[in-house]
Amino acid sequence: MGVRRWCGVAAAVSIVVATAGCVAEGDAPVGSMPPAPDGLTRFYEQTPRWTACAEIAGEQVSLPPIAQCTRIEVPIDYTEPEGPTAQLALSRIPATGAKIGSLLLNPGGPGVSGLDTVLVGNQTPLAQRFDRVGFDPRGVGSSTPAVACLTPAEADAERAEPPEESTPEGIAETEAENREYADKCVERSGIDLLEHIGTREVVQDMDVIRAVLGDAKLTYLGYSYGTKIGALYAEKFPDRVRAMVLDGAVDASVDPVQEALRQAAGFQRAFDAYAADCAQAADCPLGTDPTQAVARFRELVDPLRYTPAATTDPRGLGYNDAMTGVTQTLYADELWQRLTLGLQELREGRGDTLLYLADIYDGRNDDGTYSNIQDAFNAIRCVDDPRVTDPAVAARLDAEYRRAAPFLDDGRGTGASALELCASWPVPNSGEPHTIAVDGLPTTVVVSTTDDPATPYQAGVDLAAQLDAALITFEGNRHTAALVVGDECLDSAVIAYLVDLIAPPSGLSC
Repeated sequence: MGVRRWCGVAAAVSIVVATAGCVAEGDAPVGSMPPAPDGLTRFYEQTPRWTACAEIAGEQVSLPPIAQCTRIEVPIDYTEPEGPTAQLALSRIPATGAKIGSLLLNPGGPGVSGLDTVLVGNQTPLAQRFDRVGFDPRGVGSSTPAVACLTPAEADAERAEPPEESTPEGIAETEAENREYADKCVERSGIDLLEHIGTREVVQDMDVIRAVLGDAKLTYLGYSYGTKIGALYAEKFPDRVRAMVLDGAVDASVDPVQEALRQAAGFQRAFDAYAADCAQAADCPLGTDPTQAVARFRELVDPLRYTPAATTDPRGLGYNDAMTGVTQTLYADELWQRLTLGLQELREGRGDTLLYLADIYDGRNDDGTYSNIQDAFNAIRCVDDPRVTDPAVAARLDAEYRRAAPFLDDGRGTGASALELCASWPVPNSGEPHTIAVDGLPTTVVVSTTDDPATPYQAGVDLAAQLDAALITFEGNRHTAALVVGDECLDSAVIAYLVDLIAPPSGLSC
């Protein structure tokens, strides 16, 4: 199917930490609030009503009782503030000590709910000094209206169908399926929401959130795609930034073709690192010779095009889900054991582990319903970047992608390729790749991991240069690290910066 996505920039590792303690009374002074833009005063001056998170998010997220949630209102189209509005879902865990202000958090995606990011920084000074605040960007998760394209049954069917051949007939079928998917998104989401779902609007939403929280300046921690939101906020509102940490950088200057190829190469490096690690064990499902790992891997997954592996779930494990489950495990080396288990099962004709991982990645719940992560991902990326509409460019991208990531190459390339989903998208893109140039921005911090598969290390180096930010290098095989893996060197530098505005030393590597 043409609408399938193999790997975005969403962080794939859940953050599991303890809950915070008691709430302190009273807030610290917030300073002088900047004025609201013309016509937007009622949005900037609204007062949130915090309530139990179950009232906002239902069972979609699991948060401790101390967490509170609310919704705030923003215009769908900022050029028409008197027109239709959206409601953004927010969560917070109040500061337990002398409060500096709010720490706004975003986990990435695009399309990932951010309500449970309030758990980041538990048992650290961040929990004492900040109200930690998460949010679902417009159209995502518990925010309303939400992007909706496929029903659960349609999503299951799309996952089960193997990719079309790159023949003229297969290309025509894929592009027809893309148009059908786009039509469903219009029918079920509305054209206005799709036109105003991108990062351009989310940046403005973040400034409304800042004001509603009572902060004169923004303190922000963003992961993965959350770094793009943060960087573009810094570009638009440099005088409203107090502190900003961007971990797992998306370089806004890179076009989508370059980004796809860099990601392909990043995931191949992660696969190769896994294969070398696995080869040290005599029972490695890819064998003990890492140079043969790609060939052994393809021997395991290629038959799934025609015959799904057996699973306890009656769906079985098809080719698409196997590749998604494998991709999920390459986001962080602590998931490699899951990959070994999944490949061992596949060698035995079973697919439970990889199907489970694919369900997590695709947002499928135990009852067969789905979050809207995949539909929102597609909608946001299709308005954020220019589209590839030239078949020759699509064919070149397909060939170069296969060369960059041999483990993802099914060997069925023909020198031609279908145009991908965004070429059929019903609204124009609202973003363009560009180098960020900004004056008046205080020191910010970029964290970049040496062997990050989804957002390669160089992207962080380049973003730090554009923002004139302090760069922290983290040594590891994973996507994002700050306050996630428990590295004292990294976490202490990030906390000192966010709390006391102490920039990390030049050239810090952890």
